[in-house]
Amino acid sequence: QGSTLISFPCVSFFGTILVFLSKPVPPSLLGEYDNLSLSAWPSPMVPLGQTVTLQCHFRSPLKRFRLFKTDGTSLPELQGHHFNTFTLGPVTREHAGSYTCSGLSRSLPVFSRSSDPLQIVVTGVFTKPSISAHISPLMSAGENVTLCCHSQLLDKFILHQENSTGHFQRHGEMLTHGHAPADFVIGPMTLASAGTYRCYGSLRHSPYKWSAPSDPVDIVITGLYKKPSLSAQGGPVVRSEENVTLVCSSESAFDQFHLLREGQNLGCPLAGGWSPHGALQAEFRLGPGTPAHSGVYRCYGSFTHSPYSWSDSSDPLFLSVTGEEPLPGPCFLVAVPTFIPGAERMSLAYSCLSPPDISIPHPSTITSPGWRVYSTHSRGGARRSPLIPSVVL
Repeated sequence: QGSTLISFPCVSFFGTILVFLSKPVPPSLLGEYDNLSLSAWPSPMVPLGQTVTLQCHFRSPLKRFRLFKTDGTSLPELQGHHFNTFTLGPVTREHAGSYTCSGLSRSLPVFSRSSDPLQIVVTGVFTKPSISAHISPLMSAGENVTLCCHSQLLDKFILHQENSTGHFQRHGEMLTHGHAPADFVIGPMTLASAGTYRCYGSLRHSPYKWSAPSDPVDIVITGLYKKPSLSAQGGPVVRSEENVTLVCSSESAFDQFHLLREGQNLGCPLAGGWSPHGALQAEFRLGPGTPAHSGVYRCYGSFTHSPYSWSDSSDPLFLSVTGEEPLPGPCFLVAVPTFIPGAERMSLAYSCLSPPDISIPHPSTITSPGWRVYSTHSRGGARRSPLIPSVVL
Protein backbone atom coordinates (compact mmCIF):
# COMPACT_ATOMS: atom_id res chain seq x y z
CA GLN A 1 0.00 0.00 0.00
CA GLY A 2 1.28 3.49 -0.86
CA SER A 3 3.53 2.18 -3.65
CA THR A 4 3.32 2.63 -7.43
CA LEU A 5 4.03 -0.01 -10.04
CA ILE A 6 6.45 1.08 -12.76
CA SER A 7 7.29 -1.20 -15.68
CA PHE A 8 10.88 -1.45 -16.97
CA PRO A 9 11.46 -2.81 -20.50
CA CYS A 10 14.05 -5.53 -20.97
CA VAL A 11 15.34 -6.44 -24.44
CA SER A 12 16.63 -9.95 -25.11
CA PHE A 13 20.01 -10.21 -26.86
CA PHE A 14 18.76 -13.31 -28.68
CA GLY A 15 15.73 -11.75 -30.33
CA THR A 16 13.28 -8.93 -30.18
CA ILE A 17 11.16 -10.29 -27.31
CA LEU A 18 10.30 -7.60 -24.77
CA VAL A 19 9.99 -8.67 -21.15
CA PHE A 20 8.33 -6.24 -18.70
CA LEU A 21 9.17 -6.41 -15.02
CA SER A 22 7.02 -4.58 -12.50
CA LYS A 23 8.53 -3.14 -9.36
CA PRO A 24 6.81 -1.20 -6.59
CA VAL A 25 8.27 2.32 -6.26
CA PRO A 26 7.85 4.23 -2.97
CA PRO A 27 6.26 7.71 -3.24
CA SER A 28 9.42 9.19 -1.66
CA LEU A 29 11.39 8.23 -4.76
CA LEU A 30 8.73 9.56 -7.09
CA GLY A 31 9.12 12.89 -5.30
CA GLU A 32 12.60 13.17 -6.77
CA TYR A 33 10.95 14.21 -10.04
CA ASP A 34 9.00 17.07 -8.52
CA ASN A 35 9.87 20.58 -9.73
CA LEU A 36 11.70 19.42 -12.85
CA SER A 37 12.82 22.57 -14.67
CA LEU A 38 14.84 23.75 -17.65
CA SER A 39 16.98 26.90 -17.58
CA ALA A 40 19.13 28.82 -20.07
CA TRP A 41 22.46 30.52 -19.42
CA PRO A 42 23.31 33.33 -19.84
CA SER A 43 19.81 34.13 -21.11
CA PRO A 44 16.96 32.58 -23.09
CA MET A 45 17.33 35.56 -25.46
CA VAL A 46 20.27 34.63 -27.70
CA PRO A 47 21.77 36.86 -30.41
CA LEU A 48 22.14 35.23 -33.80
CA GLY A 49 25.48 33.38 -33.99
CA GLN A 50 26.01 33.18 -30.19
CA THR A 51 25.67 30.10 -27.94
CA VAL A 52 23.38 29.25 -25.04
CA THR A 53 23.64 26.47 -22.44
CA LEU A 54 20.47 24.62 -21.40
CA GLN A 55 20.41 22.82 -18.05
CA CYS A 56 17.82 20.36 -16.77
CA HIS A 57 17.32 20.48 -12.99
CA PHE A 58 15.76 18.02 -10.57
CA ARG A 59 16.45 16.86 -7.02
CA SER A 60 18.38 13.62 -7.35
CA PRO A 61 21.84 13.39 -8.95
CA LEU A 62 21.30 13.36 -12.69
CA LYS A 63 22.63 10.61 -14.88
CA ARG A 64 21.39 11.90 -18.18
CA PHE A 65 18.56 13.78 -19.75
CA ARG A 66 16.71 14.19 -23.00
CA LEU A 67 16.06 17.55 -24.61
CA PHE A 68 13.07 18.09 -26.86
CA LYS A 69 12.17 20.93 -29.21
CA THR A 70 8.42 21.00 -29.02
CA ASP A 71 7.71 23.20 -32.02
CA GLY A 72 9.36 24.35 -35.21
CA THR A 73 12.20 22.58 -37.00
CA SER A 74 13.72 19.48 -35.34
CA LEU A 75 17.44 19.67 -34.66
CA PRO A 76 19.67 16.64 -35.32
CA GLU A 77 21.99 17.51 -32.41
CA LEU A 78 19.14 16.94 -29.94
CA GLN A 79 18.95 13.23 -30.75
CA GLY A 80 20.17 10.83 -28.05
CA HIS A 81 20.83 11.24 -24.32
CA HIS A 82 23.09 13.86 -22.74
CA PHE A 83 24.42 15.02 -19.42
CA ASN A 84 22.33 17.62 -17.63
CA THR A 85 23.80 20.52 -19.65
CA PHE A 86 23.66 20.98 -23.37
CA THR A 87 25.07 23.81 -25.48
CA LEU A 88 23.17 25.12 -28.48
CA GLY A 89 25.00 27.14 -31.06
CA PRO A 90 26.18 29.02 -32.83
CA VAL A 91 22.43 29.57 -32.98
CA THR A 92 20.53 30.04 -36.22
CA ARG A 93 16.89 30.83 -36.93
CA GLU A 94 16.13 27.12 -36.62
CA HIS A 95 17.15 27.10 -32.92
CA ALA A 96 14.32 29.50 -32.02
CA GLY A 97 11.44 27.71 -30.34
CA SER A 98 10.12 26.01 -27.21
CA TYR A 99 12.13 23.34 -25.36
CA THR A 100 11.46 20.79 -22.62
CA CYS A 101 13.60 18.14 -20.91
CA SER A 102 13.10 14.88 -19.07
CA GLY A 103 15.66 13.25 -16.79
CA LEU A 104 16.89 9.88 -15.58
CA SER A 105 18.19 9.59 -12.00
CA ARG A 106 20.46 6.99 -10.40
CA SER A 107 17.78 5.80 -8.00
CA LEU A 108 14.98 5.59 -10.58
CA PRO A 109 16.00 4.11 -13.94
CA VAL A 110 13.01 5.60 -15.76
CA PHE A 111 12.63 8.92 -17.51
CA SER A 112 10.59 11.55 -15.72
CA ARG A 113 7.75 13.55 -17.10
CA SER A 114 8.76 16.59 -19.13
CA SER A 115 9.65 19.94 -17.61
CA ASP A 116 7.65 23.08 -18.25
CA PRO A 117 8.53 24.56 -21.63
CA LEU A 118 11.31 27.12 -22.00
CA GLN A 119 11.16 29.56 -24.91
CA ILE A 120 14.48 30.26 -26.65
CA VAL A 121 14.30 33.53 -28.56
CA VAL A 122 16.88 34.24 -31.28
CA THR A 123 17.49 37.98 -31.70
CA GLY A 124 19.06 39.78 -34.63
CA VAL A 125 16.99 37.94 -37.23
CA PHE A 126 15.48 41.26 -38.43
CA THR A 127 16.77 44.85 -38.56
CA LYS A 128 16.29 46.80 -35.33
CA PRO A 129 13.17 48.97 -34.92
CA SER A 130 13.25 52.61 -33.87
CA ILE A 131 12.26 53.87 -30.41
CA SER A 132 11.40 57.36 -29.18
CA ALA A 133 9.99 58.93 -26.02
CA HIS A 134 7.06 61.35 -26.07
CA ILE A 135 6.89 64.02 -24.77
CA SER A 136 10.35 63.71 -23.20
CA PRO A 137 12.56 61.05 -21.56
CA LEU A 138 12.88 63.39 -18.54
CA MET A 139 9.79 63.03 -16.38
CA SER A 140 8.54 64.15 -12.99
CA ALA A 141 7.20 61.58 -10.51
CA GLY A 142 3.59 60.68 -11.30
CA GLU A 143 3.73 61.70 -14.98
CA ASN A 144 3.29 59.36 -17.95
CA VAL A 145 5.66 58.87 -20.86
CA THR A 146 4.86 57.10 -24.14
CA LEU A 147 7.53 54.97 -25.79
CA CYS A 148 6.92 54.53 -29.51
CA CYS A 149 8.39 51.50 -31.36
CA HIS A 150 8.21 51.37 -35.13
CA SER A 151 9.37 49.29 -38.10
CA GLN A 152 8.34 49.16 -41.75
CA LEU A 153 8.63 45.35 -41.70
CA LEU A 154 7.49 44.05 -38.30
CA ASP A 155 4.03 43.86 -36.75
CA LYS A 156 4.73 42.72 -33.18
CA PHE A 157 6.81 44.68 -30.65
CA ILE A 158 8.24 43.71 -27.27
CA LEU A 159 9.47 46.33 -24.77
CA HIS A 160 12.28 45.50 -22.33
CA GLN A 161 13.47 47.51 -19.34
CA GLU A 162 16.84 47.48 -17.56
CA ASN A 163 16.83 49.14 -14.13
CA SER A 164 19.66 50.51 -11.97
CA THR A 165 20.49 47.02 -10.60
CA GLY A 166 21.08 45.66 -14.12
CA HIS A 167 17.93 43.49 -14.00
CA PHE A 168 16.11 42.99 -17.32
CA GLN A 169 12.39 42.46 -17.51
CA ARG A 170 9.79 42.36 -20.25
CA HIS A 171 7.57 45.39 -19.88
CA GLY A 172 4.93 44.46 -22.43
CA GLU A 173 4.23 43.40 -25.99
CA MET A 174 1.85 44.68 -28.64
CA LEU A 175 0.53 43.63 -32.03
CA THR A 176 0.02 46.31 -34.67
CA HIS A 177 -1.75 46.43 -38.02
CA GLY A 178 -0.51 47.84 -41.29
CA HIS A 179 2.99 48.40 -39.87
CA ALA A 180 1.66 51.07 -37.51
CA PRO A 181 3.85 52.05 -34.53
CA ALA A 182 3.33 50.47 -31.11
CA ASP A 183 2.79 52.98 -28.29
CA PHE A 184 3.70 51.76 -24.79
CA VAL A 185 2.52 54.04 -21.98
CA ILE A 186 4.84 54.01 -18.94
CA GLY A 187 3.48 55.55 -15.76
CA PRO A 188 2.53 57.01 -13.48
CA MET A 189 6.31 57.39 -13.18
CA THR A 190 8.02 55.93 -10.09
CA LEU A 191 11.60 55.00 -9.27
CA ALA A 192 10.81 51.41 -10.33
CA SER A 193 9.65 52.48 -13.80
CA ALA A 194 12.72 54.63 -14.51
CA GLY A 195 15.47 52.86 -16.43
CA THR A 196 16.85 52.02 -19.87
CA TYR A 197 14.30 50.78 -22.41
CA ARG A 198 14.77 48.92 -25.69
CA CYS A 199 12.24 47.39 -28.01
CA TYR A 200 12.40 44.33 -30.24
CA GLY A 201 10.22 43.47 -33.19
CA SER A 202 8.98 40.20 -34.68
CA LEU A 203 6.33 38.82 -37.01
CA ARG A 204 3.21 37.42 -35.40
CA HIS A 205 3.64 34.04 -37.13
CA SER A 206 7.29 33.76 -35.90
CA PRO A 207 7.06 34.60 -32.18
CA TYR A 208 10.56 33.30 -31.26
CA LYS A 209 12.48 35.09 -34.04
CA TRP A 210 13.14 38.68 -33.01
CA SER A 211 14.91 41.68 -34.44
CA ALA A 212 18.10 43.21 -33.09
CA PRO A 213 17.36 45.50 -30.13
CA SER A 214 16.53 49.13 -30.78
CA ASP A 215 18.86 51.86 -29.63
CA PRO A 216 18.44 52.45 -25.87
CA VAL A 217 16.37 55.29 -24.43
CA ASP A 218 16.87 56.32 -20.79
CA ILE A 219 13.75 57.32 -18.86
CA VAL A 220 14.76 59.54 -15.95
CA ILE A 221 12.82 60.99 -13.00
CA THR A 222 13.73 64.62 -12.35
CA GLY A 223 12.91 67.02 -9.54
CA LEU A 224 14.09 64.77 -6.71
CA TYR A 225 16.85 67.14 -5.50
CA LYS A 226 17.55 70.88 -5.43
CA LYS A 227 18.56 72.39 -8.78
CA PRO A 228 22.21 73.19 -9.61
CA SER A 229 23.36 76.35 -11.37
CA LEU A 230 24.81 76.63 -14.89
CA SER A 231 27.13 79.33 -16.24
CA ALA A 232 29.48 79.90 -19.16
CA GLN A 233 33.10 80.79 -18.54
CA GLY A 234 33.61 84.26 -20.00
CA GLY A 235 29.90 84.82 -20.51
CA PRO A 236 27.10 83.41 -22.69
CA VAL A 237 28.17 85.27 -25.87
CA VAL A 238 31.27 83.63 -27.40
CA ARG A 239 33.27 84.56 -30.49
CA SER A 240 33.57 81.93 -33.20
CA GLU A 241 36.52 79.57 -32.57
CA GLU A 242 36.83 80.62 -28.92
CA ASN A 243 36.81 77.67 -26.50
CA VAL A 244 33.41 77.09 -24.90
CA THR A 245 33.27 75.82 -21.30
CA LEU A 246 30.02 75.47 -19.34
CA VAL A 247 30.17 75.03 -15.56
CA CYS A 248 27.47 73.19 -13.59
CA SER A 249 27.76 73.65 -9.81
CA SER A 250 25.75 72.77 -6.72
CA GLU A 251 25.89 72.93 -2.96
CA SER A 252 24.46 69.39 -2.89
CA ALA A 253 26.93 66.49 -2.80
CA PHE A 254 26.17 65.23 -6.33
CA ASP A 255 28.84 62.95 -7.82
CA GLN A 256 27.50 63.26 -11.39
CA PHE A 257 26.40 66.21 -13.53
CA HIS A 258 24.48 66.02 -16.81
CA LEU A 259 24.39 68.68 -19.55
CA LEU A 260 21.51 68.94 -22.02
CA ARG A 261 21.01 71.26 -24.98
CA GLU A 262 17.35 71.88 -25.83
CA GLY A 263 16.40 68.53 -24.29
CA GLN A 264 19.17 66.50 -25.94
CA ASN A 265 21.60 64.75 -23.61
CA LEU A 266 25.15 65.65 -24.58
CA GLY A 267 26.73 62.35 -23.60
CA CYS A 268 28.39 60.87 -20.56
CA PRO A 269 27.91 62.59 -17.20
CA LEU A 270 30.89 64.24 -15.55
CA ALA A 271 32.11 63.67 -12.02
CA GLY A 272 32.07 66.73 -9.80
CA GLY A 273 35.04 68.41 -8.13
CA TRP A 274 35.31 71.13 -5.53
CA SER A 275 35.33 74.75 -6.70
CA PRO A 276 37.36 77.47 -4.90
CA HIS A 277 34.09 78.64 -3.34
CA GLY A 278 33.37 75.27 -1.75
CA ALA A 279 30.70 74.06 -4.19
CA LEU A 280 30.75 70.87 -6.23
CA GLN A 281 31.05 71.57 -9.93
CA ALA A 282 31.76 69.97 -13.30
CA GLU A 283 33.26 71.73 -16.31
CA PHE A 284 31.84 70.73 -19.70
CA ARG A 285 34.45 71.65 -22.33
CA LEU A 286 32.68 71.90 -25.69
CA GLY A 287 35.75 72.89 -27.72
CA PRO A 288 36.12 75.76 -30.20
CA GLY A 289 32.83 77.57 -30.64
CA THR A 290 30.82 77.05 -33.82
CA PRO A 291 27.25 78.05 -34.75
CA ALA A 292 26.17 74.50 -33.80
CA HIS A 293 27.00 75.27 -30.15
CA SER A 294 24.40 78.03 -29.96
CA GLY A 295 21.26 77.10 -28.07
CA VAL A 296 19.60 76.70 -24.71
CA TYR A 297 21.44 74.60 -22.13
CA ARG A 298 20.41 73.12 -18.78
CA CYS A 299 22.21 70.89 -16.31
CA TYR A 300 21.17 68.35 -13.66
CA GLY A 301 22.84 66.61 -10.72
CA SER A 302 22.57 62.96 -9.67
CA PHE A 303 24.27 60.15 -7.76
CA THR A 304 26.02 57.13 -9.31
CA HIS A 305 24.12 54.69 -7.10
CA SER A 306 20.81 55.98 -8.54
CA PRO A 307 21.55 56.95 -12.16
CA TYR A 308 17.90 57.44 -13.20
CA SER A 309 17.05 59.88 -10.36
CA TRP A 310 18.04 63.47 -11.19
CA SER A 311 17.72 66.87 -9.58
CA ASP A 312 15.55 69.73 -10.74
CA SER A 313 16.78 71.44 -13.88
CA SER A 314 19.12 74.42 -13.59
CA ASP A 315 17.85 77.71 -14.92
CA PRO A 316 18.30 77.83 -18.71
CA LEU A 317 21.51 79.25 -20.14
CA PHE A 318 21.26 80.92 -23.56
CA LEU A 319 24.58 80.46 -25.37
CA SER A 320 25.35 82.35 -28.58
CA VAL A 321 28.40 81.83 -30.76
CA THR A 322 28.89 84.87 -32.98
CA GLY A 323 30.15 85.18 -36.52
CA GLU A 324 31.70 88.17 -38.28
CA GLU A 325 29.05 89.15 -40.85
CA PRO A 326 27.43 92.56 -40.28
CA LEU A 327 23.73 92.65 -39.58
CA PRO A 328 21.50 93.76 -42.46
CA GLY A 329 20.16 97.20 -41.63
CA PRO A 330 20.19 99.21 -38.39
CA CYS A 331 19.62 97.66 -34.96
CA PHE A 332 18.62 99.56 -31.84
CA LEU A 333 18.83 98.84 -28.14
CA VAL A 334 15.26 98.85 -26.84
CA ALA A 335 15.66 97.80 -23.19
CA VAL A 336 18.31 97.79 -20.47
CA PRO A 337 17.02 95.28 -17.88
CA THR A 338 20.07 95.34 -15.59
CA PHE A 339 23.27 97.35 -15.32
CA ILE A 340 26.10 96.26 -13.01
CA PRO A 341 28.90 98.84 -12.61
CA GLY A 342 32.30 97.38 -13.45
CA ALA A 343 30.86 94.33 -15.22
CA GLU A 344 32.76 93.28 -18.33
CA ARG A 345 29.68 91.95 -20.12
CA MET A 346 25.99 92.68 -20.03
CA SER A 347 22.94 91.01 -21.57
CA LEU A 348 20.86 93.61 -23.42
CA ALA A 349 17.45 93.19 -24.97
CA TYR A 350 17.41 94.61 -28.49
CA SER A 351 15.39 94.84 -31.64
CA CYS A 352 16.19 95.45 -35.30
CA LEU A 353 13.50 97.94 -36.31
CA SER A 354 12.84 99.99 -39.42
CA PRO A 355 11.69 102.63 -38.86
CA PRO A 356 12.92 102.92 -35.25
CA ASP A 357 10.34 102.52 -32.52
CA ILE A 358 12.34 102.69 -29.31
CA SER A 359 10.84 102.26 -25.86
CA ILE A 360 13.04 102.39 -22.75
CA PRO A 361 11.16 100.99 -19.72
CA HIS A 362 14.04 101.39 -17.24
CA PRO A 363 16.23 104.44 -17.98
CA SER A 364 19.87 104.15 -16.96
CA THR A 365 23.16 105.75 -17.82
CA ILE A 366 25.50 103.66 -19.96
CA THR A 367 29.14 104.71 -19.70
CA SER A 368 30.64 102.02 -21.96
CA PRO A 369 32.29 103.38 -25.12
CA GLY A 370 29.89 101.35 -27.24
CA TRP A 371 27.83 98.22 -27.74
CA ARG A 372 27.53 95.49 -30.31
CA VAL A 373 24.20 93.81 -30.99
CA TYR A 374 23.92 90.14 -31.90
CA SER A 375 21.04 88.54 -33.79
CA THR A 376 20.38 84.82 -33.99
CA HIS A 377 19.28 83.13 -37.19
CA SER A 378 17.54 79.88 -38.12
CA ARG A 379 20.79 77.98 -38.77
CA GLY A 380 22.05 78.64 -35.25
CA GLY A 381 24.75 81.02 -34.12
CA ALA A 382 24.61 84.79 -34.38
CA ARG A 383 25.87 87.72 -36.40
CA ARG A 384 27.48 90.85 -34.99
CA SER A 385 26.44 94.42 -35.70
CA PRO A 386 28.86 97.29 -36.18
CA LEU A 387 29.75 99.17 -32.99
CA ILE A 388 26.79 101.20 -31.69
CA PRO A 389 27.92 104.44 -30.01
CA SER A 390 27.21 104.99 -26.32
CA VAL A 391 24.03 106.83 -25.49
CA VAL A 392 22.70 108.40 -22.32
CA LEU A 393 19.20 107.18 -21.53
